[in-house]
Amino acid sequence: MESAPSSSPALTNAEFVVRDSTEADVTAIQLIYAHYVLNALATFEEAPPPVEELIARRKKVLDLSLPYLVADAGGEILGYCYASAYHARPAYRHTIEDSVYVANGLGGRGVGAALLGELIARCEAGPWRQMIAIIGDSGNAASIALHRRFGFQPTGTLRSVGFKFGRWVDTPILQRALDPLKP
Repeated sequence: MESAPSSSPALTNAEFVVRDSTEADVTAIQLIYAHYVLNALATFEEAPPPVEELIARRKKVLDLSLPYLVADAGGEILGYCYASAYHARPAYRHTIEDSVYVANGLGGRGVGAALLGELIARCEAGPWRQMIAIIGDSGNAASIALHRRFGFQPTGTLRSVGFKFGRWVDTPILQRALDPLKP
């Protein structure tokens, strides 16, 4: 999900903040996401959804009291992340899935790590016990490394479950306990 590493130095916390997203951020979010839809395997969508659709998706996340965050550098959105329900059935209510997207060209500069770190912290404060990362493409080394850095462990790979850009694509699945002491 995070874009390929950049040769530029890491950005510092003074250069951007991770904050709750607002509806006004969704236009920038749509541009970031559209890049991945059109050029990468991080998502299996094939056509970029319009801003209105992403506003509705954001609302669905917030309606579940889950975080939807952005990395903001003085009004420029560098990336975004959110947690969503892993599955809709009630028995899965304590398990969530994360999504992290960084603006094209900013991979490897600390934006994805700042986003995922804050997302995990916020989710640990809630009632959830497990976070799942479903990564588009076994070759997405940047996203796999980012998640491993935050304690996610591989649990398996679904082979050839997506078809995009004329080829079959795997989805590695990683999992992390949010707070093993929760009842």
